[in-house]
Amino acid sequence: MADRPPVIAIDGPAASGKSSTAAAVARELGALHLDSGALYRAMTVVYLDALGDETQVVGRAEQRGLELREAGGALVPFLDDGDAEPLLRTPAVNQAVSRVSAWPAVRAWVTARLREAASGNRPVVFDGRDIGTAVFPDAPVKIFLTATPETRARRRLLQQGLTADAAEIRREAAALVERDRKDSTRPVAPLKRAEDAELLDSTELDFSEAVGEIVRLVRRRLPGL
Repeated sequence: MADRPPVIAIDGPAASGKSSTAAAVARELGALHLDSGALYRAMTVVYLDALGDETQVVGRAEQRGLELREAGGALVPFLDDGDAEPLLRTPAVNQAVSRVSAWPAVRAWVTARLREAASGNRPVVFDGRDIGTAVFPDAPVKIFLTATPETRARRRLLQQGLTADAAEIRREAAALVERDRKDSTRPVAPLKRAEDAELLDSTELDFSEAVGEIVRLVRRRLPGL
């Protein structure tokens, strides 16, 4: 919609730094941040709590009041009237989220919530895997953020406070490559770079450099921000 505040779409593979980068970009621009993956993780929590019944996920999510609320400059999932963040990073959720997020009914429900979130009066920086292709194909700014699997593996291990030795990096990189394969070959909204998205390879960039590159790009495209 022409009168909608601008959407900035940042897509990319797992562990590419999308969420932390998008949050920092949003702060620089005075925009809201929305990590779409958090909403899929919240849906996965609902699925696991429903004893693995795929057919009940959307209905249970609505019964439990799953919604996005503004908190600390971001739009975050609330479940059972509480911030869902403490529930989202468990090993069980990590293992199931890729499968749950591929279900068409789940993707349709989440996509509708994301589009509703863009109807407010502030610009929103979204990050995910299909923001610029399926959710907001008309977004005025699209970035595809990536890095080599080894770089992503090292960053993820360090972020988790784990030892990033060569063997662990190889194992984590292999797991990320497999996640990329699943995400890019799923039949619904696969991970891919939108044709009009700017590619940003952050392999040789530190965090502040990657944020700066995106902020400069946004301000060139949207001089009012």
